[in-house]
Order: sequence, then C-alpha cells, then structure tokens
Amino acid sequence: MSDMGEERAKAKEEADPSAALRDDNKMAGDGNNKRAGNDHGAAIRGAGELDAAVKRESARRTRRSFVVAAVAAAGGVGFYRWIDRSEGDELQPKPLREAFNANAAVARAVFDERGLAPTYPLEKSVELRVNGNYGIKEEIAPENYRLQVVEVDGAKGFKQYVDDVTAWDYKFMAKAEDKAHEGHDTKVAPKDEAAPAFQLPPEFAAAFARLKKEQGDKRPRGQEEGGKSDSTLAAGTPGLLLTMDDVLRLPRHELVTQFKCIEGWSEIVHWGGVRLRDFIEAYPPAKNAQGETPKYVYMETPDGDYYCGFDMQACLHPQSLLVTEMGGQPLPQWHGAPMRLHMPIKYGYKQIKRIGLIAYTDEKPDDYWTKLGYDWYAGI
Repeated sequence: MSDMGEERAKAKEEADPSAALRDDNKMAGDGNNKRAGNDHGAAIRGAGELDAAVKRESARRTRRSFVVAAVAAAGGVGFYRWIDRSEGDELQPKPLREAFNANAAVARAVFDERGLAPTYPLEKSVELRVNGNYGIKEEIAPENYRLQVVEVDGAKGFKQYVDDVTAWDYKFMAKAEDKAHEGHDTKVAPKDEAAPAFQLPPEFAAAFARLKKEQGDKRPRGQEEGGKSDSTLAAGTPGLLLTMDDVLRLPRHELVTQFKCIEGWSEIVHWGGVRLRDFIEAYPPAKNAQGETPKYVYMETPDGDYYCGFDMQACLHPQSLLVTEMGGQPLPQWHGAPMRLHMPIKYGYKQIKRIGLIAYTDEKPDDYWTKLGYDWYAGI
C-alpha cells in the first residue's frame, strides 16, 4: 500500500475505529465464503463422481443378476421337466419316490422305530371320527371271521393249521343301516346327499355273475382304486386260521394316544386290545434261509380291498396294538370290527381296519396308498 493510502486508512481508523474492524471482518468473510464455495463445489464434484461410480456398479450387478436369474429360472424349469418326465414309480416320478425313500432311511437311522408316542389322560379321549371305509364296506358275520396267519414258525404244530388259508369263505352281508351316532364316512357324501346307486346294464351284470361263478362264487379282490394287491396270497397257501378267541387269550393292554391323519387332523383315542408284539411272540415268524427273522409284515382286509406293509421293527414297537375295543366298548363295524391296527408312530392310512391276514415276509409288501403316490414308511 502507498504512503498516501496508509495515511488515509490511518485517518479513517482514528475517525471511526469500528469501520476498520468491519473492513477486516468483511475481508475475512469474503475469504471464508470463497473457501466454502470451493469446498461445496468439491463436494458436488465428489458426489457426482460417487453417483457415477454407483451407477456403473449397479449396471454391472444388474446385468449379472439378470444373467444369474435367467440361468436359475432355466435350470428350475429344466429340473421340473426332468422330474415330470422321469419314469413313474407308483404314481410318483422316480426322483420324488427316491426322495421319499431317502427321508424314510434317515428316519429309520435316527429313530429306529423305538420312540414312544405321547400318552394322555383318559378324560381327553374322544370317539374317533369315521374316515375311510375301504375294506369294510360290507359287514362280516362275527362267527365267520378268521384271521389268516402265514409263514409261522412250526405252523403245522398248531391246531389252527390248514393246508390252504385262502379256501376260507368269508360271509359278507350288505351293510346295515348306520346308527345315529355313527355319523358318516368323511370321504363320502352323507346319505341324503349321496347319488342313487348305479345299476349295471343287464349284459354286464350277467358277465360279472359268470366271472364270480368261475372264481368259486367268491367276491373278486381289490375292488377299490388301488386295485388288487401284488402281495395277496396265492391259492393253496398253508398257514393258520385263528378265531377271535385265539387272539383274545393274549394279554390285554390299553392306550390313550393320538390318531394322526395325513389329511392334517388328529384325535386322542382310548384303545384296547392285544399288543402286536405279544401276538408275534405267540405266533412267531419262520426264519429265512439265512436263519434271520423276516424283515416285513403284510396285512390285508378279508376282501383284499385294502392292504398295508410294515417293517418288522414297527410291528414289534411296544405301542403297536391289535385293537378290539375303542372308548371301553367293542370295536364297531365302521371302525374295523372285529380287529384293526393302531400304530401311533405311523399316520392313519397305515392303521388298517378289519385285519384278515397277517403274513411274515422278506419281500417288501405292497401297500394300498403307496400305489396311489403316498409314502410307504409313513412315519410320524
């Protein structure tokens, strides 16, 4: 600054000292504003650069995501088509049936059919609902009932031995009128909603009559959707024919356990009868060629319309029961009289009603609902 300028500033400061201070503040403010402006501009440029970088990365990732999603979708569709077009195994694509079997193998390895189902106080039990009448659509005369037992060790030593258990002629009757407390089978319409009975044309009726006569006037087996069992006995099969008195001589047991249906409902029921384990001990299976106990047990209704297969271990479970009573009363016809199975470690479709046959075997038995796509193991 020149000497004259300095003198004027000094004179101004002497005349108004605050003016000099304002000038200094203004100069400082101008400097700060300039620096702030520079910082703001740098921030804007930085934000723009960051935004551009995010957009570039987002575009890259979006393209990759679309590629991955497209590949995953194509793989999923291809996998579904592979399963859908795979060879069938009992109304299930083979991969799904193998998955069923893998799950069963894991369950067997973990539980080994030894876990006990929970039990409940008697007052919590209810009357079991009617659900499914396969194999019991016709009533059987109680005095005519026989339980066929096949492949029993030393069978010829039992007084109930016969050369051909299949020759027994079960006497079926038209089903009596349902009682009021029976309700109706939940798988069919109530009576007032049911369609009129279907009548066969005369020529078909005559053909069926001829077929029945050729079969010795016996009712054809396997009349339900699952068809005839592959494990049903061939004519001329020797074994035992047991009466209910033979069964009821074994120790009586009671259980209050839960019946669980694959349809998603369950009920606590009071059961009474004979343990299947005790029955197997009284009528033991014959050993196979290797000296081992057979792996499986097969059961079938007297008419052959319903049938189930089981691991021997499940049948030896302490809670597997040949039921002759429910709720402290004799087992009613619509629940499988004179004897049904209760196995609380299995779903209800394995708990066969009106057992007419118990056969020990080393071949995995046929199973009604497995043929229609369900799991053979059916463990809970």
